[in-house]
Amino acid sequence: MPGPVVPLIRLADRVRALSSTGLDLVGLPAVDPPPRTVASLTQFDSIVSWYGTNRPEFRDAVAALGLPFRFVPALPDEYYVGYAGDFFLEQVGGSGPALPRIPCPRLDGRFAAIHPFSGSARKNWPIEQFRRVAERLDIPACWCAGPAEVLPGATRFDDLYELAQWLARARLYIGNDSGITHLAAAVGTPVVAVFGASDPVVWGPRGDRVRVLGSAGRWPDVEEVIAAALKLLAS
Repeated sequence: MPGPVVPLIRLADRVRALSSTGLDLVGLPAVDPPPRTVASLTQFDSIVSWYGTNRPEFRDAVAALGLPFRFVPALPDEYYVGYAGDFFLEQVGGSGPALPRIPCPRLDGRFAAIHPFSGSARKNWPIEQFRRVAERLDIPACWCAGPAEVLPGATRFDDLYELAQWLARARLYIGNDSGITHLAAAVGTPVVAVFGASDPVVWGPRGDRVRVLGSAGRWPDVEEVIAAALKLLAS
């Protein structure tokens, strides 16, 4: 997994970033596989891997080493109907509904967290709309952003678990289709998720106090978002 995600994995005794193992170099010309990593992987009966699905040279290399890898698709295909979390759970032999959870103490910081970005500009509701929503809330809005996202005065964290703890203190979270939105839902914060470019049936966050607005091709208007936010704050 990517290094920044490692602090979020709280259910395993040991977690390592892929780049720290040297596995990401396996299959490249003139690169020998790291002996210690290979030795540790031979202890497993089965290794489910989303990494390498589109790298035939990697798959050939781990097969030649006799490692018990089972490769699964990293994304649902265009014909998949349903929640992506259920798709990933089914790949490892589980059954849904998947309900992602990250243990964090829920504290009332009496603020609304707003993250107006995502991994793609096309999934971003205009920031002016977020500002209009923030003006109508009855608690202060605290804006957050990633390292490369331009937003003066925004709260930022290098460690994603520290971000998760901060989100768990928010009375409300509002954001786009993004990893941070899923993180807020996973720690139990009430969430208003704004969609318009991607399909919320597949990619929307889940939770008892999660409201997903919009759909692929239809953005919600400001009043819809305000109404959903105020309803969650009142509940």
